[in-house]
Amino acid sequence: MNNNITSITKNSSILTFLIIRFSSIGDIVLTTPVVRCLKNQVAGCKIHYVTKKEYAGIVKNNPYIDKVIEYDGDWDIMMRELKTFNYDYIIDLHHNARTMRLKGMFKNVKAFSFNKINVQKWMLTALKINMLPNKHIVDRYFETITSFNVTNDGKGLDYFIPEVDEIKQSDIPSSHLFGYIGIVIGAAHNTKKLPLNKLKELVAKINYPVILMGGKEDQAMGDEIAAIDSGGTYNACGKFSLNESADLVRKAKLIITNDTGLMHIAAAFKKPIISIWGNTVPSFGMTPYYGTMQAPNAMFQVENLKCRPCTKIGYNKCPKKHFNCMQQQNIDSIVETIKGMIK
Repeated sequence: MNNNITSITKNSSILTFLIIRFSSIGDIVLTTPVVRCLKNQVAGCKIHYVTKKEYAGIVKNNPYIDKVIEYDGDWDIMMRELKTFNYDYIIDLHHNARTMRLKGMFKNVKAFSFNKINVQKWMLTALKINMLPNKHIVDRYFETITSFNVTNDGKGLDYFIPEVDEIKQSDIPSSHLFGYIGIVIGAAHNTKKLPLNKLKELVAKINYPVILMGGKEDQAMGDEIAAIDSGGTYNACGKFSLNESADLVRKAKLIITNDTGLMHIAAAFKKPIISIWGNTVPSFGMTPYYGTMQAPNAMFQVENLKCRPCTKIGYNKCPKKHFNCMQQQNIDSIVETIKGMIK
């Protein structure tokens, strides 16, 4: 539906908004400034958030959200619950076939949909012509709610961890209690991951306690990396829940990460971040976002590769089979940056 409507008076009535973002971790975290500003700037409004069940924990503890509706794969159950509420507006921050179907079930509710600029992304990945706006995705999310006179408060991203999910001292080695570097070795797609040989080189050259972070699928690789430095590197992959992993991020001195969800969680906690970019590029507008409060932040990418970016998401394997976007990463430069940030 057309987003260009007359500005809405905020105090005329209590409005109920349904925000849609089904996945994934980082994308959901990146919607949190919109949630907060909408809640704080539209007087008395109620905010419901619908997302996949596996990601509901990201938003369940958000004090700016009044209700979380979980989608567990059963469309009819989700719709029955949604239909029990009288929504005034739908804010679609996902904008795909599934969200179009959902919006179609609320024909009398005005919807505002995020512009995914897929044509511009295709031009960059397929033709290497960059026509993307020089604007972070968070700021593009805000374009969806301009009709409500809501502006970005500049406070950055939010992530709320319940006390029950906080890491205890006994959960990590005593050698790491006085400070550690978190290295996120996981990612949704392999072409976003720094490969094993480069990770081993990186850990071997870091003279500081390290905690490796990732899912259960990264556990074996984490064990292999930790084996080269058994005293100073702890493999936490697959051992903690998402909220517990987020607390590990919050307690770290520095986060080294691929382009993945924990990178955005680190930004929510205003942590210093070194991000390493493979098949994706910062030009997509999903770099660490701090709002107006900045933190040390360095991005490493291999410049002047004609094949890059090869996709806006990622692949299981490098389509060119050389994986130069990660294999040519300069580990020595990354280590020097780490030393500077730790100081």
